[in-house]
Amino acid sequence: TYGIGPGLGTDYETEEKLMHFLKNYNEPLVLDADALNLISKNPENLNLIPKNSIITPHPKEFSRLFGESKDSFERLELAKSKAKELNIYIVLKGHHTQIITPEGNVFYNITGNSGLAKGGSGDVLLGIITSFLAQGYSPENAAIFGVWLHGKAADFTAEKHSKEAMLASDVIQHIGEVFKYLQK
Repeated sequence: TYGIGPGLGTDYETEEKLMHFLKNYNEPLVLDADALNLISKNPENLNLIPKNSIITPHPKEFSRLFGESKDSFERLELAKSKAKELNIYIVLKGHHTQIITPEGNVFYNITGNSGLAKGGSGDVLLGIITSFLAQGYSPENAAIFGVWLHGKAADFTAEKHSKEAMLASDVIQHIGEVFKYLQK
């Protein structure tokens, strides 16, 4: 199982290697950041994303991949259409992150806070979702549980450090607290 994107870079050689990899890999994986930016360079690249994969774009990455939307409602309809067309899961990051399934179901996450709007937070989310996928969770459950866990860890982090001062590394440190919370 692979999670690809953070820190990847967008130079030509990297683009060439990523597209070669995607052409020859057909298991579900998780794509974010520079992987999405490289895919967005050519609309045909979208068809290289393996079925049942999970992409985790923020709104600007989403627009680069699929085109501009006039508002969040139009963006959601476009996400539902693209998830179905490409048979992928879209984790549309934002204030209330949405998980869109190929069947057109939409799950809204209720955990998390504005402290996650910092560099590195998406990298942590990619790692969490990828780890669940690697553990055998279905792509849908990996995405839903991953987003929820990431947000809950951020909520615990904000209680301790504040939203303003929290770092992505602090969120990682609070993942264990979330599992303790779930065991209660």
